[in-house]
Amino acid sequence: MIHDVDESIRALIRREVDDHDEVEVVFDAPTKEWAARRNTPTIDVYLYDVREDMRRRQLGIVDLPDEHGHTVSRRQPPRFFKLSYLLTAWTQRPEAAHRLLSSLLSCFLRNDALPVDVQVGALAENDLPLPLTFAIPPPEDRALSDVWSALGGELKPSLDLVVVVPWDLDRAEP
Repeated sequence: MIHDVDESIRALIRREVDDHDEVEVVFDAPTKEWAARRNTPTIDVYLYDVREDMRRRQLGIVDLPDEHGHTVSRRQPPRFFKLSYLLTAWTQRPEAAHRLLSSLLSCFLRNDALPVDVQVGALAENDLPLPLTFAIPPPEDRALSDVWSALGGELKPSLDLVVVVPWDLDRAEP
C-alpha cells in the first residue's frame, strides 16, 4: 500500500509541478552521501514516519450486504495510518530550489486530498480521495530537525506532507 501512495504522490507532482519534465522525483533518504551525488534537479519525497491515526479508529463489525441488501458477510472496519513525508528540492542554486519548493507548495495547496485520478494500485480500487495535510508543524514529539539529525544531513528548507490511508486487511467472514 505504501508503494501505491508513493507512486500516486509522484503522479501528482509530475502533473502539477512546474518544469516537471526536467525534475527527477525520488523517495530516497536525503543523507549527505546521497546529496553529494545529486547533479540534476530533484524533488525528494522521503517517508520518515508511519503512525496509526487513532482518532479514526472504529471498533465493532461492519455488515457487508449483497445487491439485495441482505448481509452476506461481516468484517472489521479498516484502520487508518498517517504516512509522513519530508519534501525537499535539490538543485545547484538555492533560487532554483526555492522555485521548486514554491511549486510544490502550490501543488499541494490546490489539493487537500490525493486526487482519485492520480491514485494507482490498491488505492485506485477505493475510488476515494485521500486526505492530505501539508506544511503543518509536526506533533510535539517529532521535530523535523530531529529527522535531519538522524539522517546526518544539514537542515534544509523542507515541507511536511501527511497522507491518511485506510488499511483494510480484507478480514471478512461469511
